[in-house]
Formats: sequence, structure tokens, C-alpha cells
Amino acid sequence: MSDRPTPEPIMQVAQGFMASKFLFAATETGLFEKLAPVPATLDEVAAGTGLPPRTARILVDGLVALGFVERENDRYRNAPVAEAFLAGRGPMDLRDFLRFWNRISYRRWEKLEEAVRTGKQLFGELEFTREEQEVFSKGVGAFTTGAAMAMAAAYDFKEHRRVIDVGGGTGNFLVILLGQHPHLEGTLFELPRTAAVARPTIAASPAAARIKVVEGDFFKDPLPEGHDAVILANVVHLFGPGRILDLLRTIRKRVPDGARLLLADFWTDATHTHPVFAALMAGEFLVNSGEGDVYSDDDARGWFAQTGWRFVERKPLAGPQSLVVAEGVK
Repeated sequence: MSDRPTPEPIMQVAQGFMASKFLFAATETGLFEKLAPVPATLDEVAAGTGLPPRTARILVDGLVALGFVERENDRYRNAPVAEAFLAGRGPMDLRDFLRFWNRISYRRWEKLEEAVRTGKQLFGELEFTREEQEVFSKGVGAFTTGAAMAMAAAYDFKEHRRVIDVGGGTGNFLVILLGQHPHLEGTLFELPRTAAVARPTIAASPAAARIKVVEGDFFKDPLPEGHDAVILANVVHLFGPGRILDLLRTIRKRVPDGARLLLADFWTDATHTHPVFAALMAGEFLVNSGEGDVYSDDDARGWFAQTGWRFVERKPLAGPQSLVVAEGVK
């Protein structure tokens, strides 16, 4: 067997955008929900999605090749992974996340080369239209649902009473945590435009009466006090170390000694190359915020030493995300 390299790995990565766009197009046209609950013929797929039969065939056959759709004779049905996460019937729905990557992230990734060459912020710092804000907030919420469910199970909340989620998006972490821990009360602290998206989601949850929404900018406005646990989920990767230190100092001033800080993020190893998904997400944060990056728990330990926190532990969550826990010290 030859040990000579082949171009196969290059071609697999280079054509990745094609697979992504097939998946995005299927999500946007509603193909996965149309294929369920029963297998459908090509004519039925076309009629259900409103696509011309020829292009419906191109799309659905591409999804068969990618493993998201299965074909038996002349009928198509969702593969188990699509039925579980893309048809709108499973406990975790990733359709909003794919819409976010398709409508917002994909276009910004076209500027990755320029961002790498210049190091400059190429877009306004998460400045969106009202429609884009909804797509962004719901997309991030959908993607982080798995991490929120894992945190609710992995971390012991029995000693806490009031939890604040700083920059918590649509509030899905609080909705899930309070749903599983009835003794908790929660506060979502978010920018006004994001809070507007979060309120309907929170209002529809069984824990709505125990969640308060407070509008504010965590770099400018005082955080609400009276909380013994602080969630900072998918926030630090948006900023450089200087602003992260400012944020950790701000939070420390507003919580008592012994309060816990729960940072859910794409924490890497010391080399910043593993997990692979986390390493690639550094590009996502670079093109979206200009200064964004991924960090290791060694980086976090250094920040804690300068801002009044003590590293406690790191726990795996869902997929490439993990939880770093710190405790406020005198």
C-alpha cells in the first residue's frame, strides 16, 4: 500500500461549501418537514416544497448522497439524523441554526481572507437589522440548546438560588435550567434588540414566571445584583483578552464571595487546535466581531487570577463545547 499523499483530503475540504449549500437549501425550502411523516415520491416532494420537479430531484438526490435523505425505489424519506434534528419534531431543532449560518455567517465568511490579512473589523459589531437579529438570536439559541441541556445535568445547581445569564441571547439556557431545577430563579441581561427576541421565547416556557428580563449593555450598564451564579455562555469568544478582563472584573464586583461563574464556550486545548470544530470557529468569531477568538482553559486561569476568580473545574458539554467553572474569591 502506497504511503504517497493523494489530493483527496484537499478535495473533500474544498467542496465543503457545496454540501453546506445543499443542506441550507433543503432547510430553507422546508424539504425535511415535507418528507415526514411518510416517504414521498419526487412529484410529491416538488408539490410540497413548491419546487420545479427537475430542481427538486437535484436537491433531494444531493441529500441522499450526503446521507440526510434515504431513497427506496421511487420514494424518499428523511434519514434518522434529519428526522431527529431537521424535521421539527425532535427535542433539538437545528433548522434555525442552519438559517443563521446560511443567511448571515456564510456571507461573512467570504471576507475571511481579508480579515486574516488585515486583522480589521469588517462588519459592525453584531449590528443587524431586526430580521437579521431574529435569525441570529434564534440560530445561536438552537445551536446551544444541547450545551444548555448538558449543563443542567452536569453542574450541581442545588446550592444556588438566583442565576443571571449575562448576554444570554434568547434565554434558552435559563429556560432549560429552570425547567429542570424548580428552586431556581433567573435573570436574563441582554441588549434591548436581543431582549425583544427573547421575551416571546421565555413567555412561552413553563419557567416564565421565574425569569426576569433586564435590558442593558454589560460593558456600560451595571449588572443586576443578588445572584449567586452567573452564566456567561458563548460570550468571551466575541472579544479580545482586554475586554474579557474588563467583563470578568465587572461581574466580580456585582456578586458575593463564593458566587460561581459558569462559562460555556468552545474551549480548546493549550494549542488552540483541538477540538477541530472549535479551532475553525475562531474564523467565525473573527469575521463577525473582528477581535473574536477561541481560548483554552489555561487562558481562562490567567484571566481569573487577575480578576478575583478561582478556577474550579472544566466539564465537557455537548459536541465541541465545554464548561469552565470559577468561584469568586476575596
